[in-house]
Amino acid sequence: MSSTAAAQPGSPTKGMTFGVFVATSFMLFSMYFGAGNLIFPPMLGAEAGEAFTPAILGFLLAGVALPILAIIAIAISGANMRDLASRGGYLFGLIFPVLVYLSIGAFYALPRTGAVSFSTAIQPVTGWDSTLASGVFNFIFFAIALALAYNPTSIMNKLGKFLTPALLVLLVVLITMAYFKFTGVAQESIDAYATSPLAAGLLEGYLTMDALAGLAFGIVVISALRYTGIPEGAARVRGTIWCGIGAGVLLAVIYIGLGYTGIKMPDARSFDDGAGLLASAAGLAMGGIGQAIFGAIALLACMTTAVGLIAATSEFFALLMPGVNYKAWAIIFSLMSFGMATMGLDTVLAIAAPVVTFIYPPAITLILITLVEPVVHKKTSFYWTFRLSLWMAVIWSALTVLIDLGFDALSPLVSWAPMQDLSLGWILPVLIAFIVGLVLDLTTKHPQHQTALDKAIEEEHGTEESAAASPC
Repeated sequence: MSSTAAAQPGSPTKGMTFGVFVATSFMLFSMYFGAGNLIFPPMLGAEAGEAFTPAILGFLLAGVALPILAIIAIAISGANMRDLASRGGYLFGLIFPVLVYLSIGAFYALPRTGAVSFSTAIQPVTGWDSTLASGVFNFIFFAIALALAYNPTSIMNKLGKFLTPALLVLLVVLITMAYFKFTGVAQESIDAYATSPLAAGLLEGYLTMDALAGLAFGIVVISALRYTGIPEGAARVRGTIWCGIGAGVLLAVIYIGLGYTGIKMPDARSFDDGAGLLASAAGLAMGGIGQAIFGAIALLACMTTAVGLIAATSEFFALLMPGVNYKAWAIIFSLMSFGMATMGLDTVLAIAAPVVTFIYPPAITLILITLVEPVVHKKTSFYWTFRLSLWMAVIWSALTVLIDLGFDALSPLVSWAPMQDLSLGWILPVLIAFIVGLVLDLTTKHPQHQTALDKAIEEEHGTEESAAASPC
């Protein structure tokens, strides 16, 4: 075993050094923390006001806990999202991961990093507003992102040891300056935060769609740990889980800090969005240098996310179609993203919104059932539970998307469900399907499957038995 894989005092888990844990957690944090994550919490703080505590708690549940649970689900199930999705059957296991990677890759989240960088960091400072300017900027942006992601064995070092610390330092400077310089106090809550702050914050966190990113980023975390020499089995499963938790803690701390910035910023509610609020806060707190710091934060946040998305998407498609290698996929997705980002953020959102709406409920269903199964694994292995729940989520999502596209005649099929107006109507029917599937699994025999967690447990038991049998 390499020296990097050897456990050291202070290591959070066996087989992984503390340095690897920190670097991998930083890497994962930076991949999650894009421009959208930067601008949601300040507006939440401004609008929630006196109800900030329950509102930010709801946001953290959906915007931090759920994405980290996605990483844990990948660690439990195997090496990548296809291992996880195959629990829903062959067809689901093939189509669902492809849709997820395309939506968080070249069809949505990846081009959005370039488009948002241009609109938040470049356009306000330079006044450039032409397609040519957008094209030149996005060409440079994705060329740099491609260069950073081109060698997958060094991504952890580039993001975890260099770019993320720089991003965190800038964020801490902005939050600290705003906290001590501004004298605003929490105002009376407005809009949905006045009546149901926890639910409103939960919905804001839900709309970050980071659970999809968590499913996709799992492959990068596992690969990063493999490249450092951590062996397959219990050490890698635990390492992935702990790095997910580490990234989640960082996300939570930064989100809370940004939320308080929205509370203390003077006239925070006069801004239309969090980008304008933070840009103004940076200028008020630090003058001209503050504007530069905000621009650097936005650029770094988008760049680190772009690198992570290129790496995750390329690794997955290289596994799915081995005839085209990782580097070729990285070039393909960078070029596609450059083209879409140049067309502008509105175009990106119009193309991707229906796809993201469609896949998010099945994604959350898959994550949560994967985490529930180990609790009852001694009594049964989920078979029908996965299939019925996932396909119910798929059907419900398909109906919702069709209604959004103008097929109003389908509305009665879904309008009866609680919280359908909040895009959460799928929860009750999926819960019913889960219960039916669980009853079938408890009363029928079906093929058993072994997860990465099962293998890790067997490995540990085998090690303990060998140690007990040893005369030494």
